Amino acid sequence: MNPPRSIAVFTRRNTAMIGEAVVRLAELSAAAGVQLLIGADEVEKLGLEGLPGVQMGAEPDGVDLAIVLGGDGTILSTLRRYAGRDVPVFAMNFGEIGFLATVERDGLDAGFERALHGDFEVLCLPALTASIAGNERVAVNDISFHRRPELRVAELGYSVADEAVGGVRCDGLVVSTPAGSTGYNLANGGPVLAWGVSGYVVSFIAPHTLTARALVVAPDDVLEVVNRSRDDPVDVTTDGRLVCSLEPRERVEVCFSEDVAQLAQVSGATFYRRLREKFGRLTS
Repeated sequence: MNPPRSIAVFTRRNTAMIGEAVVRLAELSAAAGVQLLIGADEVEKLGLEGLPGVQMGAEPDGVDLAIVLGGDGTILSTLRRYAGRDVPVFAMNFGEIGFLATVERDGLDAGFERALHGDFEVLCLPALTASIAGNERVAVNDISFHRRPELRVAELGYSVADEAVGGVRCDGLVVSTPAGSTGYNLANGGPVLAWGVSGYVVSFIAPHTLTARALVVAPDDVLEVVNRSRDDPVDVTTDGRLVCSLEPRERVEVCFSEDVAQLAQVSGATFYRRLREKFGRLTS
């Protein structure tokens, strides 16, 4: 990659360690002649009054690269922010697992140098889109449908490519991309899809039947989910964020799209190495 001319910074909730890391990034950026932008929300979160050569409170648009200091949640929100905008996300893991992270925080300076000099590859990730009540929701990991804790079990029907597949009484249903298949879907007993697989997976949360099985869906096939309940809404989340409700008898279509977000990767990194390092060997 060409070295970036401008970089936006995004962080998880502030810690002293992250504040120090941002100051160090500002020093290295100034030395490399790279413009650093820190948005108003980040300035308030970090409690920074000013850094030499840094645009504080600037709108982080029109940049060449986004650097994330955080965990998977912060990485996902940044990937969604720049979806379809040709801005790679270079992530330093300051979270628990950091499955999407480019480098670990024990290699802070080396990681910053890689980012500042364009020493990384770009992996294009697919995404899911759902149109609900006229609003389009984008998810890099997953879109899920959950019964509310105070209400009865959900009754969800689903069809693929206009063909009814089934109906399930369950606590919920999860639609995952390959990147998201190691998250909620994996906890449901769904299959892990390697990055690069073209397609997505539907799995169920606590199904009240022995016949509900996860389904891998072809990339061009549209999934439709319907809330079959007469009375109870279900909550809809994208990448773990509650975004809206699916009312009784309401339907939603979920579509898979290739090459929506860009994740920075160090040369030689593979999905299978990441899987082993983050979750352990699959056999003893």
